[in-house]
Amino acid sequence: MRAALLQITSSDDPAENLKAVRDLVREAVGEGAEIVCTPEVTNCLSTSRTHQKAILHHEADDPSLVALCEIASEMKIWLFIGSLALKTHDGDGRFANRSFVLNPEGKIVARYDKIHMFDVDVSKEETYRESDGYRPGTEARIVRTPFGCFGLSICYDVRFPHLYRALAQAGAEVLMVPAAFSHVTGAAHWHTLLRARAIETGCFVVAAAQTGTHPASHGAKRKTYGHSLVVAPWGEILADGGTDPGITYVDIDLKEVESARRRVPSLSHDWSFEGP
Repeated sequence: MRAALLQITSSDDPAENLKAVRDLVREAVGEGAEIVCTPEVTNCLSTSRTHQKAILHHEADDPSLVALCEIASEMKIWLFIGSLALKTHDGDGRFANRSFVLNPEGKIVARYDKIHMFDVDVSKEETYRESDGYRPGTEARIVRTPFGCFGLSICYDVRFPHLYRALAQAGAEVLMVPAAFSHVTGAAHWHTLLRARAIETGCFVVAAAQTGTHPASHGAKRKTYGHSLVVAPWGEILADGGTDPGITYVDIDLKEVESARRRVPSLSHDWSFEGP
């Protein structure tokens, strides 16, 4: 299968972001992509909860989701929407950070809500409290396609290896890690974490990323790391998108999953132990 990873610099204007993504999807299909992957919060990257409340939608009437379903159907591709920021009906008003998998008929075949919330103090100047605005998901998800079985995750999830082990043991051959990774933590940890998840599970890792300094009409601007990455099951980096917006292409042969797992069958070597 040929996959295309879209690397974008989303603003806090969903209509503007949608236009950019549409153009990139068409370009990717023109280059032979059968699977197209977008990064986390494809529709809106914003630090302002007030602005998000004003411009975000519920899933049922989100214009970005409707349009992306249409383009998946038109282009006859599998479209992995890294995530959309969406309103929910939760009493506390928190949003969902939700991935979607669309089939070539433009139908939603899987959803995944980000489980692990990015509540960190990177430095005195850079702090995040994702759980203030987003409610965490509670369910891991895999999706089976004609190309293979995919395990879904989002960004900060990558620091929790037990999630990926569970996805691989449930059948995942490709792990999706769409992200809007902090520039600081990305430079320190991004490549290492993604390679580790691939090696531990014998899976391909496909990580479409946000990049650069994100325009903001409200709230502070964010800077993300970029480097959309594809890692093979043996740990080799097959593609690195660098820091510029654009498309990264990779041809994936799932026979490499079988080969890596045969050489080191660690997924079947779990052993019970007593806690420390």
